[in-house]
Amino acid sequence: MAAQIRWNYDVFLSFRGEDTRKTFTDHLYTALMNARIRTFRDDDELPRGEHISTELIKAIQGSKVSIVVFSKGYASSSWCLDELVEIIRCKNSIGQTLLPIFYDVNPSYVRKQTGTFAEAFAGHKDRFQAEMGRVHNWRAALTEAANYSGWDIQNVANGYESRFIEKIVDEVLSKVNNACLDIAKHPISIDYRIEKMKALLNLGKSDVNIVGIYGMGGIGKTTLAKAVYNQIYNGFEGSSCLLNINEISKQPNGLVHLQEQLLSEVLKSKNLKIANVDRGINLIKERFRCKRVLVILDDVDNLKQLNLLAGSSEWFGPGSRVILTTRDEHLLTELGVHEKYKVKELNHEESLQLFSWHAFRMTHPKEDYQELSIGVVNYVRGLPLALEILGSYLSGRSTIEWKNALEKLQKYPHHHIQKILRMSFDSLDDDTVKDTFLDIACFFVGMDKDYAIKIFDGCGFFPEIGINILIQRSLVTIIGNGLWMHDLIRDMGREIVRERSSNDLGKRSRLWCHEDVLHVLNKQMVRSIINHSYINT
Repeated sequence: MAAQIRWNYDVFLSFRGEDTRKTFTDHLYTALMNARIRTFRDDDELPRGEHISTELIKAIQGSKVSIVVFSKGYASSSWCLDELVEIIRCKNSIGQTLLPIFYDVNPSYVRKQTGTFAEAFAGHKDRFQAEMGRVHNWRAALTEAANYSGWDIQNVANGYESRFIEKIVDEVLSKVNNACLDIAKHPISIDYRIEKMKALLNLGKSDVNIVGIYGMGGIGKTTLAKAVYNQIYNGFEGSSCLLNINEISKQPNGLVHLQEQLLSEVLKSKNLKIANVDRGINLIKERFRCKRVLVILDDVDNLKQLNLLAGSSEWFGPGSRVILTTRDEHLLTELGVHEKYKVKELNHEESLQLFSWHAFRMTHPKEDYQELSIGVVNYVRGLPLALEILGSYLSGRSTIEWKNALEKLQKYPHHHIQKILRMSFDSLDDDTVKDTFLDIACFFVGMDKDYAIKIFDGCGFFPEIGINILIQRSLVTIIGNGLWMHDLIRDMGREIVRERSSNDLGKRSRLWCHEDVLHVLNKQMVRSIINHSYINT
């Protein structure tokens, strides 16, 4: 039920103002706000009636966690006791978390209403003779609250308030999931992938471990990294997730901004500014080397990005974990990453389920769309990004529109899918490797690797290293001894060729469709083709 609640605050802070407003509670409130925890503080200096206000009740009901600071004078305030009754009600009815703090008061006094709490109730007995049911509710709320796990400042951190508050903030962060990351709406079959990643991370060990996630664009690397982060970040002293590193690093001062974000998130410090990347490196080393941290580095494309953000395991304290995602497996080898996880395509059943969620808002296709849905799934071949995009694109459309869209996709791939996939091609910094990729996409899919290498050798393409780079970038795979690539990757390559001369077939660098070849030959463009193009006949 709690998952359906809209939380307006992370924390509701209940306390007796006369006891702790300007001391402990003020320090706690400041620490919570500095940690970016949205906290509602009831100000005891405001005018009060006999009962708590509707606004205050709404604040309690809209808070994920209630922290109650039990001090010696807490029970003397009927206002505080009414708050507590509502807090207990929310705890039991909507799943709110209650965290009691016993500040300079014995928990047994709260539980049994003895000591100063007995004195307070002696006064309530006289004052509220006509509302003894209300007084009974107060007693029951105190007893129940005192039975929950909390903190006794006399027994935690040797009585030092700053250490005490630090522990409370850490606990609250773990309860409110303040650092949780948004992941895909329908993360199909992600649980077993998470477990495989956790096994690679080996969380029980005290060494620093760096684990890489790699695979083709749109395969779900980022989704997996964020899902793992959400499950394990509570076990670290600090955590950070840097998304879209490759894109951000290309912006002015992009790497400096990434360093600032990393430091700010791990240290929970706002408005942290760095003059330059060298200063950022030194700060990361200085501040993290004694901390057990979790860092996600998403979409890393080159060593420079890594060297400025996580250059060595020596930068981090014992037990730290770094997870990085990349399309380039070789980058992990360059960094010396031994633990690697390749994200593979979804199987047919998983693909159909994910597609159906986005197309029909349920786990399976509508009856009239069964065969059409299978056609889309077969075309996409297990790529989550494409399944989500095409499912949303086709949602609510007629079967005639679906058929027309599928015909169109065979000639003109979806532009958004192509944009994501093309990043892998654009990141290739060697023109001969790019030409090798385009040739494979147009002519050599399914062909014997050794035969293709002989042809590429004749073209001066240095195919041994070129094909290996394409494999490491998840653009090409070897099955048996044949060259293969995902159908959408193949279509992306062919679309690049088509775009370069979309209206003049005779000027295209490659022709792979027999009809196009015949059309050009009939136009008597043989000379132009021989000089500028390859023909697959």
